[in-house]
Amino acid sequence: MAVKTFNPTSPAVRQMTVADYSVLTKKAPEKALLATAKKTGGRNSYGRITVRHIGGGNRRKIRIIDWKRNKDNIPAKVVAIEYDPNRTAFIALLQYADGVKSYILCPAETKIGHVIVSGPDADIMPGNALPIANIPVGTIIHCVELKPGKGAQMVRTAGASAQLMAKEGEYAQIRLPSGEVRMVSIKCRATIGTIGNAEHENVNIGKAGRKRHLGVRPTVRGVVMNPNDHPHGGGEGKSPIGLPGPVTPWGVPTLGKKTRNKKKQSSKFIVKGRK
Repeated sequence: MAVKTFNPTSPAVRQMTVADYSVLTKKAPEKALLATAKKTGGRNSYGRITVRHIGGGNRRKIRIIDWKRNKDNIPAKVVAIEYDPNRTAFIALLQYADGVKSYILCPAETKIGHVIVSGPDADIMPGNALPIANIPVGTIIHCVELKPGKGAQMVRTAGASAQLMAKEGEYAQIRLPSGEVRMVSIKCRATIGTIGNAEHENVNIGKAGRKRHLGVRPTVRGVVMNPNDHPHGGGEGKSPIGLPGPVTPWGVPTLGKKTRNKKKQSSKFIVKGRK
């Protein structure tokens, strides 16, 4: 898959690129697998902005993704590959042999007509989901569970993949895209292969309006604000932040400051920190 460019008919279009959607085979989503998306505009129940830079954007419907993949030993055929406005990856519409339809994240090189199976006895083929205990060491995987039966929580973005490094006792070691090596129960499920639409990271937004369509409002740098609006503000002309390190508008250290709680219970499962 490639990235599409445009003739420079305007300064914005000169820079803008979009993903090549030629791999998509269906425009309208499956109505039975849609849910209503609620917008907050970044505001809490009192109407006050608690999360900045959120607002506007095109209307969206949530596509209900099957994260658990628990319909074991029932073959499913890929009947469509669709766009999902809520995520970077494309989604594949499966139709099981018993007639049930569901969405999954579309693995790379998946095409219409491919048969996908989940369960302990599934083959090691892209798109098949099975417990980590049944996956050979060294296999490339995605959509990894953290708790058995809870559904995939890790490695879900476009072009992402993890690798099963080792298995010992009740736990397996998985190297995540960040470089972190983490222990996960071998009872947890994972999907074989890499997620498709890997070219997404090369897409250039190109213009401000496109960012607004995504529901992102403008961001103003703290150094150009007044001192009563931001700790970085003030000064004559262009000036440095005037602090030992950058802070948020509320004075909390940021940009590189580690925020993970050292006493967090899940820290014991991290074998090696991320890069």
